Amino acid sequence: MHAWYIHHQESWVRTLRLAFQCVGILYADLGTSPLYVYANTFKKGVGHPDDVLGVLSIIIYSFILFTMIKIVFIALYANDDGDGGTFALYSLISRYAKVCLIPNQQAEDELVSRYRHRAKPSATLRRAQWMKNLLETSKAAKISLFFLTILATALAISDSMLTPPISVLAAVNGLRVRAPHLTTDQTVWITVGILVVLFAVQRFGTDKIGYAFAPVVFVWLLLMAAIGIYNMVKYDIGVLKAFNAKYIVDYFRRNKKKGWVSLGEILLCFTGTEALFADMGYFSIRSIQLSFTFGLLPSVLLTYIGQAAYLRKHIDMSVADIPNVFFNSIPRSLFWPTFVLALITSVIGSQAMISCAVATMSHLQALNCFPRVKILHTSRRYSGHLYIPEVNIFLCIAACVITISFRTTGFIAKAHEICVVLVMVITTLLMTIVMLLVWKVNIWWIAIFFIVYISTESIYTAAVLYKFTKGPYLPLAMSAILMLIMIVWHYVHVKRYKYELEHTVSRDEVKDLLERRDLKRVPGLGLFYTELVQGIPPIFPHLIEKIPTIHSVIVFITVKRLPIPHVDVSERFLFRQVEPKELMVFRCVARYGYRDKLEMANDFVKVLVEYLQYYVRDLNLYGVGDEPLKIIFHSARVDSFTWERKPSGHAIYAEEMLTPAQSFSELTMHPVSMSSRLAHFQAGKMNLEEMLKIEEDQKIIQREVDNGVVYIVGESEVVAKPHSNLLKKIIVNYIYNFLRKNSRNGEKMLSIPRGQLLKVGITYEI
Repeated sequence: MHAWYIHHQESWVRTLRLAFQCVGILYADLGTSPLYVYANTFKKGVGHPDDVLGVLSIIIYSFILFTMIKIVFIALYANDDGDGGTFALYSLISRYAKVCLIPNQQAEDELVSRYRHRAKPSATLRRAQWMKNLLETSKAAKISLFFLTILATALAISDSMLTPPISVLAAVNGLRVRAPHLTTDQTVWITVGILVVLFAVQRFGTDKIGYAFAPVVFVWLLLMAAIGIYNMVKYDIGVLKAFNAKYIVDYFRRNKKKGWVSLGEILLCFTGTEALFADMGYFSIRSIQLSFTFGLLPSVLLTYIGQAAYLRKHIDMSVADIPNVFFNSIPRSLFWPTFVLALITSVIGSQAMISCAVATMSHLQALNCFPRVKILHTSRRYSGHLYIPEVNIFLCIAACVITISFRTTGFIAKAHEICVVLVMVITTLLMTIVMLLVWKVNIWWIAIFFIVYISTESIYTAAVLYKFTKGPYLPLAMSAILMLIMIVWHYVHVKRYKYELEHTVSRDEVKDLLERRDLKRVPGLGLFYTELVQGIPPIFPHLIEKIPTIHSVIVFITVKRLPIPHVDVSERFLFRQVEPKELMVFRCVARYGYRDKLEMANDFVKVLVEYLQYYVRDLNLYGVGDEPLKIIFHSARVDSFTWERKPSGHAIYAEEMLTPAQSFSELTMHPVSMSSRLAHFQAGKMNLEEMLKIEEDQKIIQREVDNGVVYIVGESEVVAKPHSNLLKKIIVNYIYNFLRKNSRNGEKMLSIPRGQLLKVGITYEI
């Protein structure tokens, strides 16, 4: 009982610590929305005193419905091993149904320990199977799911161009309350200067000090709550009537079309919700729910309530004063502390959106949906802390151009709205699929969730699209350009993969190639990079034809991203040996999660060779032939994993295996140990000669590694077939090739030393 109490106490201490820390990472954007929501909703003045109550009531219930219930208490449970956001939902769906458009799925992938989630006992399997069959058999369903995912990611990137300008500009505009002589141009250039500094420090890895943001945002939330209570008591405590939803009905009845259109500005109250979901990694669900319910929610709502009380008292406020209603409502003695905190919190909120965009871009790389860019990990402790130079420069230029071009928060707010509302709708659609396919909950709960959210979000979407020419076209145009790049890159990648798959070299052809009399074997290990997860690519016979020379040991390497955040190194490599065995040619699939960092080439080779030797030994020791190995890794709480061979079903435990560093010569020095292990290994009939042969193969591999490693990378140029239609020729021959020539080369992504690189060129007609 005492041990249980201590563990329970430590658990709660950790939860409370995480609850405090996540304030700085997740809530800055949501916490700065009060700077501009009322300013944009009532930009032409307040028409009726009860309009303030109507808008406040919509804010209260929208915030609770969309942010609290939907995201914090439902969607967070749809995380992908700690990752959130639209891509995580797509990744989760991909593990339960084969929706990937690239045919590189392997049965062994599902044996990775983090691949599957446990189904709930009350699962309705028949409905889940129906959804699975629909997604796997319908090409339209696969394409639609893929389209929704890349649309959401494009909108998230567009949103990261808009959040810094609107947040920082809204804070800087507060200066005009105390310095009315400041012109719009001056506030714009101050904002641009802050944005340039913000993006300039990204390369230093600002996520390293992310937890230092928590005290700042925490003080900001406390200050907002206190000011909100002060304004409510001082000006009009009657605004608490807004908790009565009747005022929403009255607001729409009184304002009709104007009230409906104003929903676009009101929805800005929950901007930042998508960043909260996407950046949830490294925090427990319970800690987020705790800090949100007892920290962010009351603080933000009190701020809106306090501003509403101020507006009710100053109903005749001039239109010129409306943009700074937040700062006008602050007690004079608290202006400067509030202004400084508002500015810092706006920068922190912008940082969260930039981090979200960078993470999204890295996810697109994993999906093969974007040209190759350099991804740097800014934290050794947290793999999700990334920096992409090209993306950072692009976002900085875009944010500055938007600030200089539109100058006020009004236009930027309208552009911001479409990003927020469309991501909400897409999240609802993907969450519904997750409920059907993964959670397998009761159909009535799914129906209620879908009907409630898709209907309310459709109303918001219609209100935003009604003002399409006044701002929403901007992020949609930016998203359309991003999506064009994604679709073109992915389309050609899929076509190229299928071409290589259809033209793989047969076993007999490989054997004939390897046994050619004029083929010379040179010392060293040759790592031949290919994207195929099965078979030998057509570029290999092209190489042999041009240069009839290969290395003494050849390994065909495929670097593959699985739809999970991380793959343990013990489960990374899948090996196959290419016949005839004495020629030492292997196939290897190196599997990574979409958040895993690719090692430097030299480090990669060390781990690869270690596991290759392990494979050579086990291939003979356990009598495994061409049949695949079934590897079952249990959780860390279990002391062992099993390695099971099909179809015999014999299970061998890890602690009974040899470690990769052990050799048979060491075992022969301990005959008792050797005989006991061989009995467990089912290898009692193996004679000493066979054992020495295995050890000799291992020594050959190590010797060739010592002789030198050469990385062979295929440079395949892709062109459309001569009889292709004009659109396909434009896509493949011009757009794709332009993107490919202006993106990073494969060897740079793999950190391959130039002195050890061999490129092989070939042209594919697709």
